[in-house]
Amino acid sequence: MIDGKTIAQTVRARAAERAQKLAEMGIVPGLAVILVGEDPASQIYVRNKSRAAKKVGVQSQTIVMPVETTEAEVLAIVAQLNEDAAVDAILVQSPLPKHIDEEKVQEAILPSKDVDGFHPENIGRLFANRAGYYPIANTPRGVMTLLDATQQTLHGKQAIVIGRSILVGRPMFSLLERANMTVTLAHRHTPRAELRRLTQQADVVVVATGVPGLITGDDLKEGATVIDVGINRLADGSLVGDVDFASAEPKAAFITPVPGGVGPMTIATLMQTTVELAAVNHGVELD
Repeated sequence: MIDGKTIAQTVRARAAERAQKLAEMGIVPGLAVILVGEDPASQIYVRNKSRAAKKVGVQSQTIVMPVETTEAEVLAIVAQLNEDAAVDAILVQSPLPKHIDEEKVQEAILPSKDVDGFHPENIGRLFANRAGYYPIANTPRGVMTLLDATQQTLHGKQAIVIGRSILVGRPMFSLLERANMTVTLAHRHTPRAELRRLTQQADVVVVATGVPGLITGDDLKEGATVIDVGINRLADGSLVGDVDFASAEPKAAFITPVPGGVGPMTIATLMQTTVELAAVNHGVELD
């Protein structure tokens, strides 16, 4: 079992140490979150980010805007935050109301303050495997931290990423490829029989589809590492992943639970990235 809660605590503690070092230099890492509308899940997630920021030593502000807010008004707030020296990291909570172009808003954030790693410039750097520091999408980066914790060698092994969103699937593909794995990217149009053939060959399986129980133990190679990014609420209120845990767990060498696996890593990595951006934006090199 890969204990995401424990590993996330370690990441947060490290971020807090670095934030303290910056504070001693008169630098307080600043995170600004824009929340448009009243989506209940988004409200909970934003509150959790605010609590995590306080514990780490990040100065967090949440800008709440009504659902009828125009795209121009959101872009105006982003422009203000881009110019605010006290803000090192900007996050626009997804999803936005349908009348607002989410990609346009993401592109308006300065790449140097793009804590989610969704700006085309940062995505391009990742896909081009460029050297130097730039923010990377927090969930995939958190997954790599979980894989590092297993202390297994990824070099030369096979991986499959199921789901091709820019939030998880595509950056996850790049990070695994950067680790010198042979990576396949599957999605909803991959035929089911072909998907099973591919997963049965993979040493690492990352599933991020939002389809409960999509992958079962029969789909896996013996001894595979299974990373379940999905989190789905069933009619009875229970939370499950995209992997059928009961059948997959006996087959896997390493597996993340839901909840308690990837989920805690996303916010922990967000804090990690915020502190790093503060250091970079102020010209400070952290150890």
